[in-house]
Amino acid sequence: MYVIAVYDVGEKRVGKMLKLFRRYLNWIQNSVFEGEITEVRLMELKIKASKIMDDENDSLIIFKTRQEKWLEKEIVGVERQNLSNFL
Repeated sequence: MYVIAVYDVGEKRVGKMLKLFRRYLNWIQNSVFEGEITEVRLMELKIKASKIMDDENDSLIIFKTRQEKWLEKEIVGVERQNLSNFL
């Protein structure tokens, strides 16, 4: 499946979340990641993220679709990382 993950966490936890999410998905913007991931790896990511997060102040939003082709993506301004060169 293809996902877009967006998190909003306290300043002290941002570095840990960034490091975690970069192991699973492609970093496209501050606190925003996208990419193909299996259901099992997504569950693993959510469990690890919840251990870092403060339940009362932080949030994680995950948008899911079967494939990237079902999304229309428009970029206004500078794209952080061009992923079209990757296989």
